[in-house]
Amino acid sequence: MTKEKELKKSGIKSLVISISLFLLLLFLTFWLIFKDQDLTRIFDIVGNANLWWILAGLLLMVGYFGVQAWNVKSVLESLGEKVPWKKMFKFTLIEFFFCAMTPSATGGQPMEIYYMSKEGISAPKATMAIFVQLCGYQISVMTLGIFSVLFLPYKLPPGVFMFFLIGLLINGIALLVLLCCVFFPKIAHPVVHSVVRIAKKLHYRKVDRMEEKLEDSLNQYAENATYIKKHKKQFLKAIGRVFIQVSLYYIVPFCIYKAFGFSEHNVFELFAMQSVLFLATAGFPIPGAVGLSETVFLALYGSVFGAEIISSALLLNRGVTFYIFVIISAIIVLANIIFLKTRKQNPKEAEQK
Repeated sequence: MTKEKELKKSGIKSLVISISLFLLLLFLTFWLIFKDQDLTRIFDIVGNANLWWILAGLLLMVGYFGVQAWNVKSVLESLGEKVPWKKMFKFTLIEFFFCAMTPSATGGQPMEIYYMSKEGISAPKATMAIFVQLCGYQISVMTLGIFSVLFLPYKLPPGVFMFFLIGLLINGIALLVLLCCVFFPKIAHPVVHSVVRIAKKLHYRKVDRMEEKLEDSLNQYAENATYIKKHKKQFLKAIGRVFIQVSLYYIVPFCIYKAFGFSEHNVFELFAMQSVLFLATAGFPIPGAVGLSETVFLALYGSVFGAEIISSALLLNRGVTFYIFVIISAIIVLANIIFLKTRKQNPKEAEQK
């Protein structure tokens, strides 16, 4: 078996395990949350919610993915790579699916780069564009989360605040590592070599492969640093676009809130609560943050929606921001796999389509 086939087989196995874990977590989460509740009543409340506000939430989510596609497309264009926005939107949803299926959303970016390269986009340029997007995402999520905690008009529940601090720490370390690898390679290289030495002492079987991947990553980060220095304005614009993207996502709970006819809280409060929720659940090694996200939502939004509505609000909010798009992105991933397989078997016929 060739190295490529071994990697492909290993990747498929990992994905199957991740999807199985995702479905198991999903089942356990909904069983624990709804086992003692009247499901008929919950669905009746959801059914009576204002459809226009729900559609507004869905449109915001489409905008969320659309801005990301626009952002990555813009960076690729600055590198001389022309990609239609429609195609980039498809890659963005592919990333979303694999982020949802893998712990800490680690599988999304590599798979997006993989599928981009399969359709003729330069892998190094795709990696550069995704890196810029990722940097912007980490910066925006942390900045908005910190400001939200400072300006919330009430104290967070102790458990939520603890998860928030852990999420802040995890994302802060991730951002620090990214920036260190890019701007301070003299620090990064000795750290990588130390990690490899420790792995060798522990007799880690795949240490050679790990060392090769780490070295490749450091070389890629050096190229990223060159890009950022040459395209400072483009980099700052990209970060600005990510702030817009994340903000669209954070407004969705307000739409759900309005869908149930509430008006006591304003959009800024709901925005702040969602930014806290996201940072409190981001980074934990759970596919799609399933279970944790629902638990934190119940604790954080309980006083906003009230005991009678909170379960329905959870179902609707999580459906609009996550589950609906997991289904849509899964269909797109499957369609893309079929398309690539067809193109491989009948290249001329696929090009005509």
